[in-house]
Amino acid sequence: MQQTSTVNISFSRQLLKDIDKVASEEARTRSELLREATRMYIERKRRWKGLFGFWRAETKRRALKPSDVEQAVRRVRGK
Repeated sequence: MQQTSTVNISFSRQLLKDIDKVASEEARTRSELLREATRMYIERKRRWKGLFGFWRAETKRRALKPSDVEQAVRRVRGK
């Protein structure tokens, strides 16, 4: 079992109501919901960081200029 630490955090009343509503709907405690939400946020940030890193390197490798990227986006979007 992982060791845990207790932290104090402030939320607006409305956000806390929303948190409690979702926790109740999912039959979770507030802490369980917030732990899961935090894990999901951190994982999403890691994925975005990796994605941006990949494209930054790819752009450099291909010597692309911002206008090249803009043109490619327009082509994909059909504009």
